[in-house]
Amino acid sequence: MRAMSDDLFEKTAAKTDAYTAKDIEVLEGLEPVRKRPGMYIGGTDEKALHHLVAEILDNAMDEAVAGHATVIDVELGLENRVTIRDNGRGIPVDPHPKYPEKSALEVIFTTLHSGGKFGGGAYKVSGGLHGVGVSVVNALSDDLVVEVARDRKLVRQAYSRGKAVTGIEDLGTVQNRRGTTVTFHPDPEIFGPRARFRPALLYRMTRSKAYLFRGVRIRWKCAADLIKEDNPTPVEQELHFPNGLTDFLSELMDKREMVTPTVFAGRQDFPDDMGSVEWAVAWPTDQDYLFSSYCNTVPTPEGGTHEQGLRNALTKGMRAFGDMVGNKKADKLTADDVIGGACIMLSCFIREPQFQGQTKEKLASAEATRYVEQAMKDQFDHWLSGDAQAGGELLSHVVARAEDRQRRKQDKELSRKTATKKLRLPGKLADCSRSIAGGTELFLVEGDSAGGSAKQARMRETQAVLPLRGKILNVASASTDKLRANQELTDLIEALGCGVRDHYDDDKLRYEKVIIMTDADVDGAHIASLLMTFFYREMPALIENGHLFLAMPPLYRLVQGGKSMYARDDAHKDQLLKTEFKPSKVEISRFKGLGEMPPAQLKETTMAPGSRTLLQVTIPDTHTEESREEAKQTGRLVERLMGRKPELRFQFIQENARFVEELDI
Repeated sequence: MRAMSDDLFEKTAAKTDAYTAKDIEVLEGLEPVRKRPGMYIGGTDEKALHHLVAEILDNAMDEAVAGHATVIDVELGLENRVTIRDNGRGIPVDPHPKYPEKSALEVIFTTLHSGGKFGGGAYKVSGGLHGVGVSVVNALSDDLVVEVARDRKLVRQAYSRGKAVTGIEDLGTVQNRRGTTVTFHPDPEIFGPRARFRPALLYRMTRSKAYLFRGVRIRWKCAADLIKEDNPTPVEQELHFPNGLTDFLSELMDKREMVTPTVFAGRQDFPDDMGSVEWAVAWPTDQDYLFSSYCNTVPTPEGGTHEQGLRNALTKGMRAFGDMVGNKKADKLTADDVIGGACIMLSCFIREPQFQGQTKEKLASAEATRYVEQAMKDQFDHWLSGDAQAGGELLSHVVARAEDRQRRKQDKELSRKTATKKLRLPGKLADCSRSIAGGTELFLVEGDSAGGSAKQARMRETQAVLPLRGKILNVASASTDKLRANQELTDLIEALGCGVRDHYDDDKLRYEKVIIMTDADVDGAHIASLLMTFFYREMPALIENGHLFLAMPPLYRLVQGGKSMYARDDAHKDQLLKTEFKPSKVEISRFKGLGEMPPAQLKETTMAPGSRTLLQVTIPDTHTEESREEAKQTGRLVERLMGRKPELRFQFIQENARFVEELDI
């Protein structure tokens, strides 16, 4: 055993001794980029491939933002080759003071951490910060050519895999040209032989840059052979948007209905010449969320401190407006309530921003939060108070989102508390004995009196009865707190067992049919309307899946001799008198309510499947444009008749009063 241990030690020591100074590898120039491209562009996948174009385009945009360039050309050619040209100052080509044997152009393209954006003299704000962008593109391209038109002279230099393959070539004098042109081809050794630029992605990238800086014109061009029919992209297009982000958001919001009639948009300079911010915010009714943010024209998909500044400004502004109009619910608003479901474009320009990582996907500059919040807060306050009606609509919209959030939180807490407990059913529920949902029915009746008759008339195996006390809460105008505190609705939700809103699960519904069975009078119709509103707002999928029905109890009983018939309303009664009975005395009795009906009659007329009449409640689907519009109209009508604004109901009554022929007073 001892000998084996010594032998193992000697072998381990030998391996350790083999680790010497010659094993220390030193990567020079751009070799680290080619060895570990993920550190510089995030990998070697399609996203990283397109990031190469972004690096060169960002440099051209920096020239435009600095006021030196007005036109940028972006061209995707055959053989996966991209050309980007600007009419800026042109990269200097004179010898570099630190490396006199090289031009400044060659130093920039072959040396990491070189460029004109460190001291702040050449650029006040820029997307490039670390001096690695163009050198990384050069390192990861097997062929790159740069042309510089500067001081009426045109020069060119070629590179391959990070190294210059030619010197500075003098191409002669030019009169009407200036700026930098870069043409490159990604190295197949890095990205693979099948890697290809996607025209649609590059076009969207190019277009977004044009939106971000209204002073630039970007001319897009793509080889026609690269355009695919299933993803059409313009072959040529000049992109110029004088209204900046407002134009961008207006295009995105085309034909979409908004909560407010106008977009909240603006631009503001930061104090002490530290930069500026531009924004455009819209709240669509479909709540399809979008938040696109940029810093110095560089996309920040992971957000950062500038996004936090916007969140703070909008949230504080919304709370202040709620306090001004006396809406106490606004105090509990969160940033997610205010901007959730919104479409937001945010672009800021700041000096020496701090990003997380070379790919700059998240802004980390702490001061950006303060600058953006201060710039936006006052303008948002003025925008809300400038149109009080629109501000009120937006406040109602975000308060409704807050109540929905609180409802979901409470649902989650309830499910967590009861996950390991046996299902608790309301005490007033007379449940059916069948253990599966198929073939079962739940009758919702008004009051204990009707509930008593229904319980005697039901088929115990398949029919359950839940009495509700009077008129239930109108959920379209009630707060989340009131809804949760309402015992009748809580009992109904527990009896159904399927959850509400986003937590609705049709597989957990305990009954195949839910039948609203109310008296055949005005009060009964009102209660049925309140219940249908509850299901429409809280469990729309229950209606969509065909589970909700209205019972049709009779209002009259007609007897003549041994003949007995039931009429559901006055018109039906008159029809029966004319067609079913002889012109002699007919005994007519009117039911005061379901509770006044003998259980046998209630069963025969309203509950027995073979003799009753049911109306199925349906709502428009959203499979076609026509049905989607019909569904929106349904939602607007429910909100108008059952919502929080009584003036809308009053207006509806005024508009439709002339059509009323009889009043049940």
